[in-house]
Amino acid sequence: MTLTNEPPAAASEGARRLSLADIAAILRAGLSDFAAAPQFGLFFSAVYVALGLGLWQLGAGLFVWTLTATLAFPMMAPFLAVGLYEVSRRREAGERPTFEAVLGVVWRQSERQIPWAGAVILIYTLFWSFLAHMLFALFMGPSAMMGPPGDLATYLSGDGLRMIAVELAVGAVLAFLLFALTAVSLPMLLDREVDFVTAMRRSVRLVRANPAVMLVWAAIIAAATFLAMLPAFLGLFVVLPVLGHASWHLYRRADQLGALG
Repeated sequence: MTLTNEPPAAASEGARRLSLADIAAILRAGLSDFAAAPQFGLFFSAVYVALGLGLWQLGAGLFVWTLTATLAFPMMAPFLAVGLYEVSRRREAGERPTFEAVLGVVWRQSERQIPWAGAVILIYTLFWSFLAHMLFALFMGPSAMMGPPGDLATYLSGDGLRMIAVELAVGAVLAFLLFALTAVSLPMLLDREVDFVTAMRRSVRLVRANPAVMLVWAAIIAAATFLAMLPAFLGLFVVLPVLGHASWHLYRRADQLGALG
């Protein structure tokens, strides 16, 4: 496999920037892909939700299983997303996606760059988990590391409210940085023979060139995912595939505009 190197920044100077109209267009395309082949979206969403709930149940109260969940979940998510990208890619090419073909592509990603991207996500997740625990102990005291306080009044105190505010602020910054690294890098790794560092650098470049639009896209992902989790996670069976398909179309639109190099 031949991996490409990062082109000079000047290569994308003439690229048109993304607009809110592009975000609306990719959401429509994502919804269209899901409506045309819902079985794939429901399947990958079911695996995602079942894996998350299963690991959470196993990890409840047990450090070893909590660590296992932390390690396993970020590694699985990119592979599940690739399945949705492949469905969109095949529909865009006028091909009829089948489970045999799509799952075959997902399986073959283990020999390409997706595992490295998953490793970056894993390390990032572990870092945020460690930092969150440190912030919790800083505000609530070392004894809180033995387990979070169970009474609501503790969190409504001065220290509790300050801890929540700092955790949310730091978490938002780190979440957006991870979003910048992965916004279009994962679909790019499926579509091109590039290394994961190049893909992530181009993804960050796209976000830097379109900060307002990409911030709106990140907010849509966060809000839609949060709302989808409220009715017993059932909304994820629609939201996850639509956002997954839309992410592919975001990559394709950015590529067509010359914004990725």
